[in-house]
Amino acid sequence: MVLKTKKVEEEIKTKQKKANKDVFLDYLPYIIIILIIIIIRTFIATPIRVNGTSMETTLHNGETMILNKLGMKTSGINRWDIIVLETDSGHLIKRVIGMPGESIKYLDGILYIDNQEIEDNYSLTTTDDFEEVIIGQNEYFVMGDNRYLSQDSRVIGPVKKEDIKGKTNIILFPLDRFGIIKK
Repeated sequence: MVLKTKKVEEEIKTKQKKANKDVFLDYLPYIIIILIIIIIRTFIATPIRVNGTSMETTLHNGETMILNKLGMKTSGINRWDIIVLETDSGHLIKRVIGMPGESIKYLDGILYIDNQEIEDNYSLTTTDDFEEVIIGQNEYFVMGDNRYLSQDSRVIGPVKKEDIKGKTNIILFPLDRFGIIKK
């Protein structure tokens, strides 16, 4: 009788182990999907929302975009790229105007980089003149396309490369604006 009870207990333990293994295997695909999503959002891309009108007419308040974290690492940061930077008050979306080591100024509504006139096709409004700014190494001068309303490097100064979270050029929502923003 004791032998039968021991055998029944062992069968119950074996069935319980099998049941536990089956439950784990049932949930394994979901665990893998969650881990992949976490990795993608942390290292590759994540959604970001446009707040405000400083990038109009290129971007509009409330649009949802993809923040490409990997693109910055693979192709670097280039003039006219739209970037997302982290500030004390949150995320800002701006356009790169000046690169590390350059001097930048606006004089009579004209953009000058290293004292050469540069055509600026992105400004929605006339850009007020400002004195020459020398951009340090690992820094960028950024401005919103709606210069009249933009809080940008003219106010906060050049931004450090480590404060730039990535580049963005894909609008996800609203669907009528879905697509890649052309440079």
